[in-house]
Amino acid sequence: MDELLNILRNNARTSVADIAKMIRSTPEAVAARIEEYEQAGTIRGYRALVNEDHLQEDSVTAVIEVKVQPEREGGFDRIARRISGFPEVVNMYLMSGKYDLLLFVEGKNLREVAAFVSERLATLDGVLSTGTHFMLKSYKQDGVLMDGERQDDRLQVSP
Repeated sequence: MDELLNILRNNARTSVADIAKMIRSTPEAVAARIEEYEQAGTIRGYRALVNEDHLQEDSVTAVIEVKVQPEREGGFDRIARRISGFPEVVNMYLMSGKYDLLLFVEGKNLREVAAFVSERLATLDGVLSTGTHFMLKSYKQDGVLMDGERQDDRLQVSP
């Protein structure tokens, strides 16, 4: 992977000036490359990684395996686009194995997620079966441990 993208993937808050020092470039060149990546759609957004266990609000995340009937002309893409349009679906992947799609779904409570699966997802034409697993606790997300001391992995820059 491109060194610039790797730095942003690990910490999107790293300043352009710090990135320039790390990759031995100029801040202007780094800013231009970031702009190119954003315009090309390579960089799709920036976000904070939040430990949901520290929040006071209750919510539920479910991992749902979905078996679908691929369409003759569109394969998996057409039904995947339709499912990805539901606001409850926060992540979705085409998978190998017993199920075709893997969804990460969020809701206010178990009943809300169950209603989504039984009333909206499972009733779609082309959906053959689903398997729902509720997440109980997050130990590690996007390579970051959710418990324990937080470490600053940025390189130290000295004058």
